[in-house]
Amino acid sequence: MATVARPAVLGPRAPAGPATVGALRVGPALLALLVGAALWEATSRFWAFPFQPPIAAIAHATWRMTMSGEIPGNLGSSVTVLSIGWGMATLTGVPTGLALGRYRLLSVALDPYIDALLAVPNLLLVPVFFGILGLGRATQIAVVFLYSFVVIATTARSGLATVGRDYVDMARVFGASEPQIFRQILLPGALPAIMAGLRLGISRAVRALIGAEMLLGPIGLGALLRQYGGRFDAASVFGVLAVLVALALIANYVVLVADRRLNHWANG
Repeated sequence: MATVARPAVLGPRAPAGPATVGALRVGPALLALLVGAALWEATSRFWAFPFQPPIAAIAHATWRMTMSGEIPGNLGSSVTVLSIGWGMATLTGVPTGLALGRYRLLSVALDPYIDALLAVPNLLLVPVFFGILGLGRATQIAVVFLYSFVVIATTARSGLATVGRDYVDMARVFGASEPQIFRQILLPGALPAIMAGLRLGISRAVRALIGAEMLLGPIGLGALLRQYGGRFDAASVFGVLAVLVALALIANYVVLVADRRLNHWANG
């Protein structure tokens, strides 16, 4: 009688370690950046657009502004305004969004204001804040706060709506109190959406910061953009923009790391 070979028993595959996962994510992103830089360099040299300087010219201008203290000094001001505005938006936007998602009457009362603020361009209320708070950091912080607050509150409310009603009803059947339901069911279920809202909020905060600084700020990266833009110095403008992009990416990465730590159960 022929013997049938037994298939090899395969054990559970070991999960990819943090280094492997990080390499898989960083590799394509780095490749995309390199391809984009190559295309930029090729088009700037082949067509010689006046407002598309080569990467070497941008790097030289960035180095010059860094060594002269222009970028470090203005970057510190921008980071301060961004941190305060976005931090205040986080501390108030998350509880507000959760309250809107939990209490229907409150949601009906405040929804028109939230929707209006989501639709309004981020520079429209700068003159309003300027008239109330004057020329200074308070106006910039108010603009950053407002335009990150609305998206943080909206996503927190949407995250609470995704939690299944059955879980809440089951918890009530077993005698759970309202604080226990909120802490153990609603908040963990809404946490992925909350963290996504924080990432969207930091992106909106950066855009609002630059807009406010370009219009009113005597100091900051936006003011530096206004200064070199008025001189038609394209290399310096793109150098400041490169710093702004780096700032936004770093801020987004910090929130992403926090998201992975808090939502490791959902990310797999």
